[in-house]
Amino acid sequence: MSVNFLISQAKNIQIVIDENAAEIEALDQNIGDGDHIFNVQRGLKLVVELEDDIKNLPLQKGLNMIAMKVLSGIGGSSGALFGTFFMSMAKTPDLDKDIDFKKACEMVITGINAMKERGKADVGEKTMMDVLIPVSEKLNELKSGNTDMKEGLSEITKIAEDRMLATKDMLATKGRASFLGERAKGHIDPGARSSQLIIDTICKSLINK
Repeated sequence: MSVNFLISQAKNIQIVIDENAAEIEALDQNIGDGDHIFNVQRGLKLVVELEDDIKNLPLQKGLNMIAMKVLSGIGGSSGALFGTFFMSMAKTPDLDKDIDFKKACEMVITGINAMKERGKADVGEKTMMDVLIPVSEKLNELKSGNTDMKEGLSEITKIAEDRMLATKDMLATKGRASFLGERAKGHIDPGARSSQLIIDTICKSLINK
């Protein structure tokens, strides 16, 4: 993992999110306030626009600059959560050394755990954490085992999709959707869908590398 890798992934994700923007916006209009997709798109745009400023920086410094840009540039809870993700990744020890798959897993796990703590959300509450926490748990399993990287990434894409779809039948207990009660059922959480698309894009780019 490097700053250039992060930028290239942000560009890939930007394409996929834009292609699915109408769907995510509709999901959010059903149970949220409709601004989730715009926050995600704005965040990706801000990261991509940082390329010339950070492309030659050490990973830790690049991550911190991305975190500050996201924190200051995105409104609502999304900016705080994604800023926390990048800032926490930057605190992972030994980022000045080569980042192998296990170290990359450790970084992502650290970032997701920090998001969980910041948002005070857990599995079963119809949020993006319904996707991110199971993915983090699988990454921890892969980091500690001997599973082939590409096989492990394929498993992660399946977990992310399954957990995203599972939010359809959940009651929401966090955010604006929590006020809808039973009416939130039957709708996939938009944050879970955008998170699943992000994970799917990164995993497939690495599988096909």
